[in-house]
Amino acid sequence: MATQAKVDRQDVENFLFKEARLLDEGKFNDWLELYADEAIYWAPCNRYDIDPSQEVSLIYDDKGRMGDRVWRLQSGLAYSQEPPSKISHLISNVEIGSASANEVVVHSSFAIFEIRKGTQRTYAGRMEHHLTPADGSYKIAFKKVNLINNDDPIDNLTFLL
Repeated sequence: MATQAKVDRQDVENFLFKEARLLDEGKFNDWLELYADEAIYWAPCNRYDIDPSQEVSLIYDDKGRMGDRVWRLQSGLAYSQEPPSKISHLISNVEIGSASANEVVVHSSFAIFEIRKGTQRTYAGRMEHHLTPADGSYKIAFKKVNLINNDDPIDNLTFLL
């Protein structure tokens, strides 16, 4: 039987809360720095268990593509974000799925509230983070965002989940 590495749950939660806060505050470059160079950021479409190389995803980005999205949001060329959305991420039900010396798999629930041009939208679901230890904290090697409504039309999902 494999032994699980000792992980401080509060450190993991604080890391997830920090990621959410950076998105809420629009500190996208700082947010991007939380990701490992080889990171994958994925939001499946229609089902949670699809193969992203064979089926459409809402998002399937490497760190370079994530950087392109951040640049676009900050450039003024993301017209669907003029004016920018006001966002609040709530993270809860954090569970350590597995942990080794090289990786911590974390599951959590989320709710995102977006207000833009007088309209409020709510997004919810579950996330899976694969974190790698780095410099006394973590880097995100993999993030999967399972929206509960990923099989419904999603209007103007131009901000970062």
